Amino acid sequence: MHDASSPDTRSDPPHAPDATASGEGAYAVLRNANFFRYLIGRFVAALGQQMLVAAIDWELFQRTGSPLALAFVGLSLMAPMLLCTLPAGHVADTFNRKTIILASTLVLAAASLGLMIVSALLLNVGWIYFFLVIIGVARTFLWPASAAFVPSLVPRHQFARAVTYNSGAFQFSCVAGPAICGLVILLSHQRAWPVYALNVLASAACFALVVPIRHDHKERPAEPVSIRSLIEGFRFVFHERIILGVITLDLFAVLLGGAVSLLPIYAVILHGGPGGYGLLRAAMAVGAVICAIILAHRPPLQKAGRSMLAAVSVFGVATILFGVANRNCLGPWIPLPDPVWFWFSFAMLALAGAVDNVSVVVRQTLVQILTPDEKRGRVSAVNSLFIGTSNEMGGFESGAVAELFGPAMGHSVQTGAIISAVSGGAGTILTVLAVAWIWPQIRRYGKLA
Repeated sequence: MHDASSPDTRSDPPHAPDATASGEGAYAVLRNANFFRYLIGRFVAALGQQMLVAAIDWELFQRTGSPLALAFVGLSLMAPMLLCTLPAGHVADTFNRKTIILASTLVLAAASLGLMIVSALLLNVGWIYFFLVIIGVARTFLWPASAAFVPSLVPRHQFARAVTYNSGAFQFSCVAGPAICGLVILLSHQRAWPVYALNVLASAACFALVVPIRHDHKERPAEPVSIRSLIEGFRFVFHERIILGVITLDLFAVLLGGAVSLLPIYAVILHGGPGGYGLLRAAMAVGAVICAIILAHRPPLQKAGRSMLAAVSVFGVATILFGVANRNCLGPWIPLPDPVWFWFSFAMLALAGAVDNVSVVVRQTLVQILTPDEKRGRVSAVNSLFIGTSNEMGGFESGAVAELFGPAMGHSVQTGAIISAVSGGAGTILTVLAVAWIWPQIRRYGKLA
């Protein structure tokens, strides 16, 4: 095991800066042409993917009328992650990561083209799930290669800002993608195939932007495929205590604080209607984008460990306040008009999104700078697996608790949702206390650079 200062776990990206370099401004990393191309390419691709998933949800419900059909969307995307994470990490540490990104992008474009044909010809919806599995496989190989690729584009002192811009761009795609999807479907007479066509173009644009990128590719000796090489990412994570701690913290925060899955119920509680539901869905991403802009204009965090612990604590508090800020819960004691409750709830979700972005930036930066380059793909794959599955399981946990303490006990669905949100926020705060006690190295971790 190594602590935060161990030189062998702090593998510097290429072109390590001199001592004066850290005084650069917020936009210095954007003047790096290779990183800027990558950032724009990944943003366009993420925008297309957000549009695509929103369109799939809409089309499946329109064609089947079954909520279960929507549940299989998450399963179709998660199953490949569970099956392919270990080989994806090994591939990212064995082959040129840029080549993996380009190949995965081509597969995503081909799958989108298939979805366009299925939608335009109204073929059996089973084909939609087939192409979703293909997309899930491509994304599983894309994510670790992409995460491990960024350190080869920027010097170490710019890496935290690079992660901040990446995170902000992704969150903006989460806001803009579904909105563009809805507009395109509206303008195309309630058909989803034009959205899939746009995603083909988005993938092509990403491919074109990534091709000319020049990066410091280190030739690595091909490591034979073995159980040991496949699980090396897990071995490293469990031996590097800071990485294990920050991943654990983020995993349980997402697992317990999954209030987003309850938003259809809260739209009813807050009397928001369909429009209010859309605003609540966008709230966390709006907060994350604002936070990313602020972080990009500030020096790297000086007390990164404590900042992450504080951010996740605020996430838990914001989740609790979101859970109780409505007429059903606090209304009898604090009689306020419904719009006031709604916008306060929106603000709490935005706050949760903002502090979650702090946590994401710290976690992603630490995972990359504490991991040797030859293991970054496999460690990134483990990180993606934990966070990706916790997103899906968090939605299940929130819904299950809402059902258990709601209809299953003779109470209303709204009561169950409130209990689920509040207990999830409280569980998140307890997780912070446990992580701070079990991994004191996180509390002591200093400058994020």
